[in-house]
Amino acid sequence: MSERKVYLPNILSGLRVFLIPVIILLLSFKGPRYHTAAAIVFAFAAFTDMADGLIARRYNSVTSLGKLLDPLADKLLVSSILIMLVSLGKAPGWMVAVIVGREILVTGMRGISIERGRVVAAMRSGKFKTVVQYLAIFFLCLGDEPYGISLRGFGMILLWIALILTVYSGTVLLLDCFKKDMS
Repeated sequence: MSERKVYLPNILSGLRVFLIPVIILLLSFKGPRYHTAAAIVFAFAAFTDMADGLIARRYNSVTSLGKLLDPLADKLLVSSILIMLVSLGKAPGWMVAVIVGREILVTGMRGISIERGRVVAAMRSGKFKTVVQYLAIFFLCLGDEPYGISLRGFGMILLWIALILTVYSGTVLLLDCFKKDMS
């Protein structure tokens, strides 16, 4: 296996973090073309999440840095862009607070579990939650009616689904962590 394949997943995670200010900058400009560009860059960043995991597993190049960087990059991407969408009036603050709060809580629980010698693997519901969050953010980035098509309503429906999945997957993960602590 080449060195390049070993480090490519970590490079993709780093790229995801690097793209956050680019997306925020594009969203800070008014006009559908900037928000469309932000949505496209966001979609690319979300794609790197899927790609880094596939490459790491396929080429058996899972690293300690990758185990830390990948979920951190995901959470930074989702949280940062959702907070920006709140500031633009495109997403309700309370929903974003619940989603971001869950991400922080789960990250803390994972850190405690690692300290105790346990790895908390990502669950299927958490992965599905991430995909729905990505889709919701993509459509919310596009704006109210870019090019005459109303997508904000669709983005809000997806955000509600993401919120439900966020609470569900977070609860399941926390209960699992507590159950392991009790045994």
